Amino acid sequence: MITLSKTQRIAAFSLVAAALTLFVVFRPSPLHVDSGTVTKGTLQVMLDAEGYSRVRDRFVIAAPISGRLARVTLREGDSVAKGDTIAELLPAELDAREFSEASARTAAARAAYDEALARERHAKLGFEQAARRSVRYGNLYGEGAVSKETFELAQNEADMLRKEADAALSAARSARYSFEAQHAVIDRQTTGTPVRVVSPVSGTVLRLHEQSERVVSAGAPLFDIGDPSAIEIVIDLLSTDAVRVKPSDRVLVEEWGGGKVLEASVNRIEPSGFTKISALGIEEKRVNITASLRRKESRLGDNFRVQAKIVLDEKSRVLLVPLSSLFRATGGWKVFVIENGKAAARPVRIGLRSAFYAEVLDGLGEGDRVVVHPTNELRDGMRVTFEN
Repeated sequence: MITLSKTQRIAAFSLVAAALTLFVVFRPSPLHVDSGTVTKGTLQVMLDAEGYSRVRDRFVIAAPISGRLARVTLREGDSVAKGDTIAELLPAELDAREFSEASARTAAARAAYDEALARERHAKLGFEQAARRSVRYGNLYGEGAVSKETFELAQNEADMLRKEADAALSAARSARYSFEAQHAVIDRQTTGTPVRVVSPVSGTVLRLHEQSERVVSAGAPLFDIGDPSAIEIVIDLLSTDAVRVKPSDRVLVEEWGGGKVLEASVNRIEPSGFTKISALGIEEKRVNITASLRRKESRLGDNFRVQAKIVLDEKSRVLLVPLSSLFRATGGWKVFVIENGKAAARPVRIGLRSAFYAEVLDGLGEGDRVVVHPTNELRDGMRVTFEN
């Protein structure tokens, strides 16, 4: 047995202490990481987009003629019944030259109408005479007094004159309508009778396009009328996302101003897209998705902004891992699992993925702690620290 002297023992102890000191000093310190836990819960795959509310059946009431609109007494929010007069229009006044031209056109239309009536009477008399001749020749042909050819000629003449009489009747009607239209211009000018604008449906005035008295053109919008309780949600999606949506998909309506989430379901995916410029100035092809509320919400009006989430798929009681903990490696997905203060790379198999979580099919268990947002410095087996 070798016995070390006191000096040798001190030297050996000093070497060991120095080695330990160097090991501690130069040993890599643990890497601080963020961590998450594998849990069980419900996973929802959703599309998040902005939208707005609108009345499902909206009627835009337009001016039937050009003229002066009388001041409208209705206000937005007022109720109207079907057939109610909601506005009155006075026909535009004609100057002397225009009145003379309208009078001349009315006289010409009257003359054309009289001519058409005369032609109708003449064609009718000719047809009636030919019809009697056809009947008489038919009787004579039955008795053998005339030939079959003579009878058929009489029949053909009666048919031809009947068609001419029908054409003359249609021409007379057309001439009458033209005369009445021209005469109405003169009547409105001389009598000043206003044209009433009536509501085609019962509902609520959603918007007044014109309120003060002014001259409007034919076809100018005056009112928007609809039922504010029949609200639907319009969601604006990228076309690449819209193809993933199906009718009857559940929709969660949020940030509409109330304190609760409204339930809705997709009822229509519009077949045509449109181009929209994004906030970054990029042209995007987008599609409107409409959804019906499952319960009416009286506080939600027309054209309100909402935030909608369309649920594409949903699973309950599944293992969930933070999506930010996953990274691609050779062979598929992997995560860093924290075991005994070290990060261990472990392959996993995942299913559904949402914006924040992924479904774990194999490779992890409930309660496992994983590294989220792993950095490039992190390696398999490296010591790590984290905050609970």
